[in-house]
Amino acid sequence: PFHAYYMTVSGHLRYTFSGNNMAAKNKGVVKDLPYSENVKAYMATQVEFDRAMEYLLKKLEEANIADKTLIAISADHYPYGLEDEEINELAGHTVEKNFEMYKNNFILYAKGMEAEVIDKPCSSLDIIPTLSNLLGLEYDSRLLMGRDIFSDSESLVIFSNRSFITEKGAYYAPKGEFSSKNNQLVDKDYINKMIDLIQAKFYYSAKILETNYYDRVLASTTVK
Repeated sequence: PFHAYYMTVSGHLRYTFSGNNMAAKNKGVVKDLPYSENVKAYMATQVEFDRAMEYLLKKLEEANIADKTLIAISADHYPYGLEDEEINELAGHTVEKNFEMYKNNFILYAKGMEAEVIDKPCSSLDIIPTLSNLLGLEYDSRLLMGRDIFSDSESLVIFSNRSFITEKGAYYAPKGEFSSKNNQLVDKDYINKMIDLIQAKFYYSAKILETNYYDRVLASTTVK
């Protein structure tokens, strides 16, 4: 068993056909798409990743290990190389900037798997515990901020400005506003409890760095 991590930059900005080799290379593929020039250039750069995945899947098949390989794909940010109106063009509507702008997909794939869509809120912090449980890896869940996406624990997505999303709604910290999901009634005590939880997570995250906590934990672990 082994793990390989790839980070592709073939789809990165700038999104112009004159200043991006990947966009220029795949210009013919996107020439008939109903988008403006920069958005077409963005789409053209993403073609390269699609081709890379095609090549990987082909090689896994040839090696007879496609059904023994779990592929996990996640984006690390929205396409900030595009202007707001260009992002709206891609989405087909005006994108809400506080939460929707950061919405994306986490894709897990293995040959022969049965398709399933998980639509509850999750974030990149949840990837490691999810993969660890799926693959039967031993880990201490207390040392990770995230949670297994497939578990029955309550979802929590945390933003750097201390805003958050749960299955009950979204809280925008700069304005102290909570928007409930599907207009359901949400108890104020619940909102305050979540605000306190977020504050605690930020506090203890800072303390982990200040005290070099993980070094202390690992140093005290006895290996037999």
